[in-house]
Amino acid sequence: MKRRLRPTRCPHITAVLWCLALTLANAACRASEAGNDHRQTAQQRPNVLLILVDDLKPALGCYGDSAAKTPHLDALAASALRFDLAYCNQAVCAPSRFTLMLGSHSTSTGLYGLGSQLRAILPDAVTLPQYFALHGGYRTESLGKVFHIGHGNHGDPTSFSVPHFHDKVIEYLDPASTGGGQLTREEAYFSNQRLGEIRSLPRGAAFESPAVADAAYADGRVAAETIRRLRAAKQRRLQDGTPFLITAGFARPHLPFSAPQKYWDLHDPATLPMPEFEKLPAGAPGVAGKRGGEISNYKPVPEHGTIDQRLKRKLIHGYYASTSFVDAQIGTVLNALDELELTDQTVVVLWGDHGFHLGDLGIWTKHTNYEQANRIPILIRAPGVTQPNSSTGQLAESVDLFPTLAELAGLPLPQGPQPIDGISLVPVLKNPAARVRDHAYHAYPKKKLGRAIRTQRYRLVEWRAPGQANQPAEYELYDYDSDPLETENLAAKKPDVVAELQQKLSDYPPPVRRVRAKHDSKSGG
Repeated sequence: MKRRLRPTRCPHITAVLWCLALTLANAACRASEAGNDHRQTAQQRPNVLLILVDDLKPALGCYGDSAAKTPHLDALAASALRFDLAYCNQAVCAPSRFTLMLGSHSTSTGLYGLGSQLRAILPDAVTLPQYFALHGGYRTESLGKVFHIGHGNHGDPTSFSVPHFHDKVIEYLDPASTGGGQLTREEAYFSNQRLGEIRSLPRGAAFESPAVADAAYADGRVAAETIRRLRAAKQRRLQDGTPFLITAGFARPHLPFSAPQKYWDLHDPATLPMPEFEKLPAGAPGVAGKRGGEISNYKPVPEHGTIDQRLKRKLIHGYYASTSFVDAQIGTVLNALDELELTDQTVVVLWGDHGFHLGDLGIWTKHTNYEQANRIPILIRAPGVTQPNSSTGQLAESVDLFPTLAELAGLPLPQGPQPIDGISLVPVLKNPAARVRDHAYHAYPKKKLGRAIRTQRYRLVEWRAPGQANQPAEYELYDYDSDPLETENLAAKKPDVVAELQQKLSDYPPPVRRVRAKHDSKSGG
């Protein structure tokens, strides 16, 4: 049984102690680096470029989506290993990013909400970048959306060697998008302003397409700054051998679908895929479904009621255009890596924080335990380890990236102090036919907590009220061989499969209770 960390009763005291401990640890690390032996080891370590993309599902050409226009990510996939069955551990931004940075499931930490405070709940946690700095002598930097900042969540500044480069997630350039420039409801959500008035603030537009340069939007600026950081990192490595871990977070295709007109022009809306099945699964428990939510925060989406066909097509067009826009920004970063002759020394990871419903099951955005909200793209290019243009059916989770990157960097596998739920995927990087696990795990909290097991064929979701472990649970079972659209809950028809997957679920520790933040919300992210 893994040791569980409970929320601290004295967050301010523990935060001070943590900062003091981190300062002493960093000083010791710098002193150690002064020795020739350590510096020689650091010089041999690969650099790491970790690219995070908000709300990115596998709607990419390299994943077989013929409607996608993503040449740069397709080119990355052609030089990397593509994970075809990769899953986030919770389908909302802040908790998903915590799972990546901690290697821990949200059910292991209690970090379920957008407003969850990492250091208040896990004051002694060591994040992925901290681990690389402390054990590998890495200089760690972050840009854009890395930790979720908003809803009372301030990210984790102590995770990186230098201050974070922050930019917008919700962004409008056209004054008409905000009703003449008024502060929108979405901006209030993400800037922590006027939180008590959120429900009365005007809605911003769901999409806009001005004829502007890429750098007019945050993702263009994040790409440009990342390139500047890469240039400086190369010089630093030439001077003293310091390896870098740079984490660049991109906002699109998160709502609103704000992207330059030229990216909208890449797509013929008449040819984009429309949802095939728009009802909730037959026989599914009521707690599992979703209507409205985040999508209703944006005009002209009706706050209540259905979305008409014309608006559905426009929203889907916006998602694909936004994906093309972020693809171009990532392309400039990867091209710079080549031009700086850093490609052969740098592990590159592309990760989507969670998937995205585009009207399937009648659902939009995320916040569910269904396939479209939880399946993500993961591409890994590790020089000397991965084979170009390779793919694997290995089931992978976000939590696996921490131990995988640690092993690639020659660092000891992380042991905590937080529970480490991830498994190193290095055997799969070396041989895509290798297998290190037979399922992926994820969870989502609503009135009940839904915990899920996803195998190559099935998904079982157990819905159970917090603190009622002895009470009967509700179950969902989907067979992706016979019913990839999740039209029917098969739990009652396949009790043997339910029992088999229940056993896998029972091997996980009991979930930590949720700690609600003052302004926690599931309407965004």
